Amino acid sequence: MIADRLGALWKVPTVVENIAGVGGTVGMDRVAKGPADGSQIAIVPPGIATNQFLYPRVPFDPEKDFSLLGHVASVPNLLCVRKDLPVDTVAELIAHAKANPGKLNYASSGIGTTVHLSAELFKTAAGIDFTVIPYRGTPEIQVALLQGDVALTIDSYSAMKGNLADNKLRALASSGARRSGATPDLATVQEGGVADYDVVSWNALFAPAGTPPAVIDVLNKAGRDAFNAPDVRDKLEPRGVVLVLGTPAELGAWVAADTERWAKVIREAGIKLE
Repeated sequence: MIADRLGALWKVPTVVENIAGVGGTVGMDRVAKGPADGSQIAIVPPGIATNQFLYPRVPFDPEKDFSLLGHVASVPNLLCVRKDLPVDTVAELIAHAKANPGKLNYASSGIGTTVHLSAELFKTAAGIDFTVIPYRGTPEIQVALLQGDVALTIDSYSAMKGNLADNKLRALASSGARRSGATPDLATVQEGGVADYDVVSWNALFAPAGTPPAVIDVLNKAGRDAFNAPDVRDKLEPRGVVLVLGTPAELGAWVAADTERWAKVIREAGIKLE
């Protein structure tokens, strides 16, 4: 839908290519080495801030090999627990974890993912201990929670809403600094007593380094116009998506802060991938 809208704005065919692999690194490398003329852009995930600390090497320099176009969206996740866990708030979860050190298991969608790093930051910020168990993805996380194999996770609203609606799982808080539009009555982790905890999944538009400023301005405006369209907002905001749609400079500040935070978390937790 967005590609079609951008193509209509630019009056040129626009093709979407989904390139998976190594936490988004393969796709980001394609753009880093692409032509710096605005013909090739990418929607970049948080891996741009984390992969350089997780893997022995990445094939590009995250700071030097890209032109930043704009921060598209952020999505707070939900701290969820299995239904029979005797806690109803973040404060109660922390007290329960402290009374049972190392006995709680947390489901993560793989090592080094946002779901995993959210757990490591939560452990440190709340001063508690639990075991992080990696699964291959959200479906396995859901099964593990429903079967009682794990006690908690932090995952997206869209992934969890079905089981939350059926009262098979319980949400304690949202992970962002502000309450989610999808769950306005649900407190944040910060409101639950964990100061400065602000973790969201996010996406941004990047282009190859050396893209001319005039082209960057055009791409930034086109991206903001496309994502700000009412029909796009109507589809995304009920899912908890916060459309940021900022400037390249604002995106640069965001990426720098996210990079600094996750570098510290990854280093202190000793997380490494091959």
